[in-house]
Amino acid sequence: MSSNADDFDRWIRTRFVELNTALEDLYFEQNDRANVAGIGDRLKHQLRDEGRTFVTALLREGNTGEGFDSGFNVLGSVGLYLGALRRHELTNPATEERSPFPEASSLALHVGASLGVAPRFATAHLSTHNLAIGGMRRSFTSLPDEHLFLDENTRGILCFQRTADALARVVPLGVTNPSADILFTDARNALRDVVRCNERLYTQLNVERFFFSVRPYYKPYRVGRLEYRGANAGDFSGINEIDLLLGLCQASDTYYAQLLVDKMLFLLPADQARLRDCMSRRSLLDEFLVLLDSRQSRHPWFQDNAAAYLEVCRLFGQTAAQHHDQLVARFIEGPAATVDARHLQSVTASGPPLPVLIRALEILRDLRLAAPRPDLPTRHNDLQRLRQAVRIGTNG
Repeated sequence: MSSNADDFDRWIRTRFVELNTALEDLYFEQNDRANVAGIGDRLKHQLRDEGRTFVTALLREGNTGEGFDSGFNVLGSVGLYLGALRRHELTNPATEERSPFPEASSLALHVGASLGVAPRFATAHLSTHNLAIGGMRRSFTSLPDEHLFLDENTRGILCFQRTADALARVVPLGVTNPSADILFTDARNALRDVVRCNERLYTQLNVERFFFSVRPYYKPYRVGRLEYRGANAGDFSGINEIDLLLGLCQASDTYYAQLLVDKMLFLLPADQARLRDCMSRRSLLDEFLVLLDSRQSRHPWFQDNAAAYLEVCRLFGQTAAQHHDQLVARFIEGPAATVDARHLQSVTASGPPLPVLIRALEILRDLRLAAPRPDLPTRHNDLQRLRQAVRIGTNG
């Protein structure tokens, strides 16, 4: 990184964290913890003005041509800065036609366009591309609950990526290849690790600290004239690769395809390429179904791999149910019901009102569970056919 980028990164890791943490402690002491207006204005202005100094220096420097990693790190720094300004209500897309921070917007737009990603901080900046220095990764605050949230999210993403990698390696082998058993085992083990990550979040994360002190940093904000939705924990390709490779979701489904289009620029370029590749392949489920009525379905290698595939589907569905029925219900829906109505408009990071978001998450959950829903193109019946074939083969 250039010295200016290095200086900005150092500020983000130190003073930026201190100011945000001090503000969160002030907000949390109030009876109305969702209110930030008129609270800690001196600290907010220090955050705004100190950050602008680093942004202006980088803007003057221009594109240093130091490669993707350096540019992506700069985008993360300016994105975290803008995210904090949004959290502290120094900017609000609902009351503005353009961002009141032109220098930061210009820098984000320049870097984002050159990298081929959205010009705001993304999930990767706080997970898979969050470089730790001396054991400390970047964060908004030093609150233990934010660290817990970031660490378990990162572990979960890495486990989903392991699952996707294993399933992708089945494709060139074929679903009847006896050697595929080790890949299905890898996928199962990785998904069991996701289940454990979700369990730790459910039992250890403080509901009020998450809702009032962590979640607000993920709100939508404007960069220039355009409003960009907040970073989402699902903004990595691995989980969608699993959807498509297992065949539980299909790129030909209008609803799901729109989801992929909407999230594409929030992914790393390498993730975008992986996702496009998965969209062009036939799923493992469809590979099994082609063989279902043939003699091959009675062979041990078909039976073993089909049973292993079905177990991967079961575990993946379990992670989807955990996310919606436990984590979203506990950490979003529950506390949102206690918040004053005037604060509800900005509860969700993705932009839409909370009931709309919940319905969207229910659809994804049921697609991944292959639930029997006549109003959705789930693979319930196809999985039932495969389960029946495995039972018949085993019993025969």
